[in-house]
Amino acid sequence: MYRIVVNYHHPEDPQAFLEYYRTTHAPLAKNLSGLSNYTWGVAESLDGSQPPYFVSAVLDWPSKEAALADLGSAEGQAASADMANFAQAGASMYALDLETVV
Repeated sequence: MYRIVVNYHHPEDPQAFLEYYRTTHAPLAKNLSGLSNYTWGVAESLDGSQPPYFVSAVLDWPSKEAALADLGSAEGQAASADMANFAQAGASMYALDLETVV
């Protein structure tokens, strides 16, 4: 499995970010045809302090090739371009080529 994790930095207006993410960005991202799983959530810390990120999204594909094909598609380019519309505080992304243990 190939996973991309997107960690969104804290926005100036958290409610506006969440509204846009739920109603516009998530529907764009879920249209990626090769996507096997897409989850996201608002970050919390266990000790009550502010976590390093506001929202994290996890997107999974069966392979790196499937992920790259999706990201290069019209739908993938639209989802990537949409980040400029709501993620003004920035985001950090990384990818994992996962090995299943259990």
